[in-house]
Amino acid sequence: MSLQIGLVYDRFGDAAPPPGAPPDWDAEYEPEETIAALEAAVRALGHEPVRIGSAQALLEKMGTGSLGLDAAINIAESYGGRNREAHALVLLELADVPCLGSDALTLSLSLDKALTKTLARAASVPTPEWVVIKSATSIDEASLPPFPLFVKPRYEGTAKGIAPSSRCDDASALRAEVERQARLYQQDILVEHFVEGSEFTVAVIGNPGEALPVLQRATEQQTGIGLHALERYENPDAPFAYDLSGALDADLEATLHALSLQVYGKLECLDFARLDFRIDADGQPWFIEINPLPTFAPDGTFAIIAELAGQAYPDFLADVLARGLRRLGLS
Repeated sequence: MSLQIGLVYDRFGDAAPPPGAPPDWDAEYEPEETIAALEAAVRALGHEPVRIGSAQALLEKMGTGSLGLDAAINIAESYGGRNREAHALVLLELADVPCLGSDALTLSLSLDKALTKTLARAASVPTPEWVVIKSATSIDEASLPPFPLFVKPRYEGTAKGIAPSSRCDDASALRAEVERQARLYQQDILVEHFVEGSEFTVAVIGNPGEALPVLQRATEQQTGIGLHALERYENPDAPFAYDLSGALDADLEATLHALSLQVYGKLECLDFARLDFRIDADGQPWFIEINPLPTFAPDGTFAIIAELAGQAYPDFLADVLARGLRRLGLS
């Protein structure tokens, strides 16, 4: 049976910056190539992709009558507060359209870095010590984790807000960075102990979750920040020097898989997610973040894993989507 599967997404260039938006307000949006990759995967399953667009476009279409969809794939990040990733999912729920991926509650929860870390700790997954700070003037130095510290907006993703200055080695640098981020993003700031060491990312698919081969991410030599988070700052004439030290052996991969599945299960993720870890000098893994709304861009984590497996990317994505359709009882 061929299904009509809606694609809900935010694409670069489709919307103007909202008033007062920070310069990286659309950093989580997708290029056309991502939507095309999902279309190809849907067609590979014998179904018909239907482009909907953003949550706003979905709302407008709902106002004209039935969506005529059997299911939907949501990768829309939307814009606004910590419930923004749930905007499209709540609308789809109201329209009685089943959706692949995690539900609205999981997306809102996982976008809030402080609540996610609280649940990770409840699942016995080690995560760096942290505090939530509302402004530079409210910093209580006695309550801070040990330096160095890493500063980021409480509910943003895809390295939004991250700059070379986000790694802070003293109180003065911390105050300046908290002030910068609070001014730009108008939200609480999460300050956590910065784990010096290598960085790895783990993709998980399916229900129950299956952890895929672990990938190492390069870090920037001077600050130790993940290089992917600093790409927009790179000067073509003087690019960042990167570091790929640290080794991934079978024991570490097994540990990262186990920790990823613990977090994936604790947050009740569905169908797909990506998790980030840092490994300290003693070989201890530390959970940093999870993204249950990961990019499917043809140069992203999932595409790299498909290439390593010698599988065409549309076929790999089709397998991921097929698992979600089976969960929904649609295949």
